[in-house]
Amino acid sequence: MAAAAANRVIVYGGRGALGSACVQHFKSNGWWVASIDIVANPEAHANVLVKLCESFPEQAGQVTGDVGQLLGDLKVDAILCVAGGWAGGNCSSTEVYKNSDLMWKQSVWTSTISSHLAALHLKPGGLLTLTGAKACLGATPGMVGYGMAKAAVHQLCQSLAAVDSGLPSGATVVAILPVTLDTPMNRKFMPDADFGSWTPLDYVAEMLIGWASGAGRPPSGSLLQLVTTAGRTETSPAH
Repeated sequence: MAAAAANRVIVYGGRGALGSACVQHFKSNGWWVASIDIVANPEAHANVLVKLCESFPEQAGQVTGDVGQLLGDLKVDAILCVAGGWAGGNCSSTEVYKNSDLMWKQSVWTSTISSHLAALHLKPGGLLTLTGAKACLGATPGMVGYGMAKAAVHQLCQSLAAVDSGLPSGATVVAILPVTLDTPMNRKFMPDADFGSWTPLDYVAEMLIGWASGAGRPPSGSLLQLVTTAGRTETSPAH
């Protein structure tokens, strides 16, 4: 099935809210879609199940090996890393170590593994997207673990765009920096928030399939803020 598809994409975090939206959107547009997550996405054509490990090399080896078995010599047009999560707490919190470790695993491990998968399986001229956060462009005193992890993702994106990063020739790497995504979980825990300032998942999915197809793709290394006001979303480079 993958061999017959005109376009192929891997979605890391394909069972989360944004990941599920991307899987569904790409599939509905005729792409072959593989999901990487701890739970299978029934919408995807193929699933790589992540076995949670305490060791980063062990985790990376498991995912990389399973993706290699799935693809063989096939290359993909895009890899979307939309895995992640959120945890708060400042440096006085009793949870600061636990939360920082969790944020590192959910954002930095997944982004680093995605970049290595891109080096191995992305077509020349393909697209790799990572997920940062607009809030983490500066100080994040109330969520130090989250801030450190997302700042590392921003740095990784810009490093991957540099010469000798290891990505295939002509590949583009971009990090999206949302403020708040309009997910069922966010609505559950913030029922009184201004939903008109939250970025719709379909907006992000449509933007990513456009970039993956080569339409309006930003320069490699771009950190792109997604800011929604009164239901209208604008994408702009971070400064």
